[in-house]
Amino acid sequence: MSKLTKKQKLAAEKIEAGKAYSLKEASQLVKDITFTKFDASVDIDVRLGIDPRKSNQMVRGVVSLPHGTGKVTRVLVLCTPDAEAAAKEAGADYVGLDEYIEKIKGGWTDVDVIITMPSIMGKIGALGRILGPRGLMPNPKSGTVTMDVAKAVKEVKQGKIDFKVDKSGIVHTSIGKVSFNADQIRDNAKEFIATLIKLKPTAAKGTYIKSIYLSSTMSAGIKIDPKSVEEI
Repeated sequence: MSKLTKKQKLAAEKIEAGKAYSLKEASQLVKDITFTKFDASVDIDVRLGIDPRKSNQMVRGVVSLPHGTGKVTRVLVLCTPDAEAAAKEAGADYVGLDEYIEKIKGGWTDVDVIITMPSIMGKIGALGRILGPRGLMPNPKSGTVTMDVAKAVKEVKQGKIDFKVDKSGIVHTSIGKVSFNADQIRDNAKEFIATLIKLKPTAAKGTYIKSIYLSSTMSAGIKIDPKSVEEI
């Protein structure tokens, strides 16, 4: 068994075993236990009381975080020539159509989000095997298939993220950076959890929010008392 480093020991001492913290406490604690030399991401994991195998209990949605994600999001817009100028002005990193479709067919996926128009989806369908496994396939439900590509680009650049429950009933996403102050982390977490609550399937029975954990890159998870969610 590997020995803990001094910083790991210090972090472990700050977390009380078995304790469930309030969201406010956890938002500060996640900063206190992170000692990475880089600006680590702050992640949230929420276990839901649903059966993701059933289509009527699937939880998927989008949320615009009040303080953004802190990440530089690279956006590719696949659109018709008349929409290119607006997409570029909105901040898209790459704009075009056929040339980028060919690049993707060749294995290029060096972007974080792909936004397109309904009329273009026929051309993009063939890219499903490449984009699907990487979570890059545009989808109307996530707002990445739209006539207003400029608006979609702005929203993504400002901190809009999409999420989906996994096979274990857990929703995992990044909600900021350790460089954020505790209030910013808390605000983003509150917005994310509030969105999950709004998306509760009518078919879901019993306890919906089963557990919540907050962590940063390479840090231990901090258990959050689900009852503190009532503060939202």
